[in-house]
Amino acid sequence: MVIKNVSLETVCGITSVLPENDKPEIAFAGKSNVGKSSLINALMNRKSLARISSTPGKTQTINFYNINDVMYLVDLPGYGYAKVSEKEKIQWGKLIEKYLHGSAQLRAVFLLIDIRHEPSENDRIMYRWILDQGFEPIIIATKLDKIKRSQVQKHVKMLKDGLALVPGTKVIPFSSLTKQGRDEIWELVETEYLETDGEE
Repeated sequence: MVIKNVSLETVCGITSVLPENDKPEIAFAGKSNVGKSSLINALMNRKSLARISSTPGKTQTINFYNINDVMYLVDLPGYGYAKVSEKEKIQWGKLIEKYLHGSAQLRAVFLLIDIRHEPSENDRIMYRWILDQGFEPIIIATKLDKIKRSQVQKHVKMLKDGLALVPGTKVIPFSSLTKQGRDEIWELVETEYLETDGEE
């Protein structure tokens, strides 16, 4: 997709009413320090539209980015950060649940997992939970540039086994540094989830 226009259109907090959008929504979920903001900036070809914070767990809202006026890229709050209170974690969980249940336009959920490590308990819970909401998340294995090329398949298998992925689930290795995986993500979004007319 050629990115012509991007704007942060809606920000939803705990008490916000979800927007009634009329365009397809693609959501991105992931642990607080998994590189979600970097991925979103890479997808949108912007350096700092999604704020990259040195403090994980900073995204406490659902952010709706309007892309080319044809779709929304939806940034969900990061999960699993230890310094966040239990009360806040519960509120974020309710916020994400409200969105997954309440959005009429949500087409797909991408779940970001750090390719370097075994999936955490939080990752496993999130994956199962998204499945329980009726979605089959596509896995984006982030921080690809942090491991050797010869290790990629081994680490992808580690993620598949660690999450007990549903057979056939797509896993896309991604690097925000080299942008490897960016085109593959967009191709998947455009061919599977957007009603495109070939003009994008």
